[in-house]
Amino acid sequence: MAIASPERTDATPAPPAAEPLRKTEPGKLWPWVKRASWVELGIFAALCFFWLAPGYDHEAMIFGWAHGLGFIALCVFIWIAILRREAPYTLLAATLTPVGPLGSVIGIEVIERKRRS
Repeated sequence: MAIASPERTDATPAPPAAEPLRKTEPGKLWPWVKRASWVELGIFAALCFFWLAPGYDHEAMIFGWAHGLGFIALCVFIWIAILRREAPYTLLAATLTPVGPLGSVIGIEVIERKRRS
């Protein structure tokens, strides 16, 4: 059984054209996203050190909690910047890679180099 498609007549309005994505422009939130990414990278580096070093179980737990909560906050912060069109979606994608905060710092550097050129 075939489904008949509606025929188009001249009186039928054309569907609206898709708008291209607007370019993102850094705003008031952008410097704070950069700072939060660097702070989270520092917490993550400290966590890696205390996790690998023997005898620092308590410190590893503290930095583990700090990294977990900080990483969630960083992702929400980046999402808010995306909604305000101050950051591209690719920054959130870079942040959600397995390297975490290192991905956000690298993503920010790539975005800023593209904007400079």
